Amino acid sequence: MNLPNKLTLLRVFLIPFFLLFMYLNLPFHFAIALVIFGIASITDALDGKIARSRNLVTNFGKFLDPLADKVLVIAALAVFVEFREVNMSAIPFIIITAREFMVSGLRLLAANSGIVVAAGIWGKLKTAFTMIAIVAILFWLSLCFDFEIGFPLEFRNAVDNVLIPVLIWISAVLTVISGVVYLKGYWNLIDSDK
Repeated sequence: MNLPNKLTLLRVFLIPFFLLFMYLNLPFHFAIALVIFGIASITDALDGKIARSRNLVTNFGKFLDPLADKVLVIAALAVFVEFREVNMSAIPFIIITAREFMVSGLRLLAANSGIVVAAGIWGKLKTAFTMIAIVAILFWLSLCFDFEIGFPLEFRNAVDNVLIPVLIWISAVLTVISGVVYLKGYWNLIDSDK
């Protein structure tokens, strides 16, 4: 197994540990979850870059890499919806999840036609921004609950009730844009007349 595929498998392997530390009420559990998510995000940036630069692109990597990204992001967002410490509506979570199902379906249809759907600029931007937003939220949770930094109430309310929802909604908007771009580019695969 080549290095990019090992990095992708590492990302998959880290997801249960990320979830475990999000839920365990241990000292510094948010900080540990942040480190785990950060490492997983770095593997996402590295595996594709290494695969392309060393000509190590495999069908296994094409299959597992986007799946690992989706599961990592959906896992984090699902936890945020559930946690009272994060002011996140289920609506952007549903939008993001629905887009991931739609793009996965398009990829399957394309694969049946012998077409490889490469990640476009909007998809990469969406993934990068969403991962940065998740890291920022985890960092905030760590500061507030692990390190118990006493931020002024007005500042904390601004972050909790304005900044975090704005980050999540920007991710949702980028998700919709990238989904529309994918649909437009591969509409011929789902043409109802076929």
